[in-house]
Amino acid sequence: MKADYAVRAVVDLGHRYGQGLVQSAEIARRQYIPEAYLDQLLTALRKAGIVRSTRGPQGGHALAHPPDQITMELVVSTLEGPFTPVACMENVDFCALVPGCGQREVWHEVQAAVNSILSRHSIADLVAREKERRERIVYYI
Repeated sequence: MKADYAVRAVVDLGHRYGQGLVQSAEIARRQYIPEAYLDQLLTALRKAGIVRSTRGPQGGHALAHPPDQITMELVVSTLEGPFTPVACMENVDFCALVPGCGQREVWHEVQAAVNSILSRHSIADLVAREKERRERIVYYI
């Protein structure tokens, strides 16, 4: 949930890039994220330099960089750490079977594929996708 909520929050800010600060309560309401949890995520994103924040009644949050310069991989790895499908990817001492393991190479391919996919999708891409899908929604009254 952490990565999902974080990406949703950053995409929300991407929709409003260049329009000023956005209060966390607004993001939480629009993205269905518990506000207290969102505040923790925004703190981590701020410390990583993805989001900038200003405190106070007129405060809020904004992207620290243009949405086309922020990838999904950056947001996800900021909150979750590097994607590692199995523990031996980070620590070869985790498993005594590593030297002769046949599946570790496959997990390495999975790791590379996931990181590649997340790296080539920017927040700007996700904002554009959302706008396109919203334009196609037919509202019935």
